[in-house]
Amino acid sequence: MNKKSLVIIPTYNEKDNIGELIRVVFTLPVFFDILVVDDNSEDGTIEEVENLILEYRDRLFLIKRPCKLGLGTAYITGFKWALEKDYEYIFEMDADFSHNPNDLIRLLKIAEENAPCVVVGSRYVSGVNVLNWPIERILISYFGSVYVRKITGLPVKDTTAGFVCYHRKVLETINLDKIKMKGYGFQIEMKFYSWKFGFKIIEIPIVFTDRKKGVSKMSGGIMNEAIFGVILLKLKSFFMKFNKK
Repeated sequence: MNKKSLVIIPTYNEKDNIGELIRVVFTLPVFFDILVVDDNSEDGTIEEVENLILEYRDRLFLIKRPCKLGLGTAYITGFKWALEKDYEYIFEMDADFSHNPNDLIRLLKIAEENAPCVVVGSRYVSGVNVLNWPIERILISYFGSVYVRKITGLPVKDTTAGFVCYHRKVLETINLDKIKMKGYGFQIEMKFYSWKFGFKIIEIPIVFTDRKKGVSKMSGGIMNEAIFGVILLKLKSFFMKFNKK
């Protein structure tokens, strides 16, 4: 089993995308393992992954959860699994091809050159690189990150980015059990604590392409969590000590 790089892909009803995505990642010239964390999909996603495990037994892994528990908890589950299995570079990536699998190689290269660090595939570090989103959604996302920077001081252009590489030392340092937000707020919270613990966060430009198959999981509740959770996150940080292990 490869212990170096693991891509964590949370899924909920992603049958239309997950099989093709897994095969594309496994054809890359750089070696990545994949962990799918599924929230009890009802459309055949689980069966699709289980069939592929027979083909990629030593590279593809699956955690099945009993119900829809949220993006943040899916990644926390994946992070803990990755640390137990001694992976060094742990990636977040969406299941719907909004993140180009080829960019995994770029994120890994920068992570290796600057370890331990966090590398973010950023939509906004070099302008606005988003395809097929309506302008209202782009504005909400872009100015949402501006809002996060103003409240927290976090020096990241794309604070809600979900295409990220963490070095294992970052995840070992952050108390993953204290990460409470589940949607976009989770992405902000992880970057905020990585920064507060003194780890370098490097943004590299990517082109984000909205999904062509399946249904978006974004909801008003997720957005509200991000907006109000950021204020609480900043207030809590005043009472915390940030020392690297």
